[in-house]
Amino acid sequence: MSIRVWQALRLILPAVWLGLIIAIDLIEAPLKFQAPGITIPLGLGIGRLVFLAMNITEIVIALVLAIALWRSRADRRSWTLAGAAFALLVLKFGVIRPLLAVHTDAVLAGGEGGSFAHFFYIATDAVLFLVLVWLVASQARRFIGVREVNVAGSR
Repeated sequence: MSIRVWQALRLILPAVWLGLIIAIDLIEAPLKFQAPGITIPLGLGIGRLVFLAMNITEIVIALVLAIALWRSRADRRSWTLAGAAFALLVLKFGVIRPLLAVHTDAVLAGGEGGSFAHFFYIATDAVLFLVLVWLVASQARRFIGVREVNVAGSR
């Protein structure tokens, strides 16, 4: 593939990742429990499947994004922002999801609802959302050729 394709992927992949977060975290998850006939156990079961699929998709996007950054010889800012996104993904998938799974198992076994792990997941995705917006904006500026102006010393 040409360098231009890899550069385009540097813009497209984080934008798709943002769309995934909006669709699942902000739309599907809150609405799921409002559907008629959805019980807590059924909603939790659906949530587990949906969020596992989402996290696997995020991992695939992150891997292809890393390849696109490498193949297109990305600058330090791009790598830093992508690295932050990758670190947040590892935190979500490696730490927070297992905590949520333990809690979900307890609820499905008849335990109490509510968990601080949900708040950590939401906070992590909020930060990830901001990092991805910054990455998309940065890549869009590079892709369309907008140069940053050094304003130090200007009036």
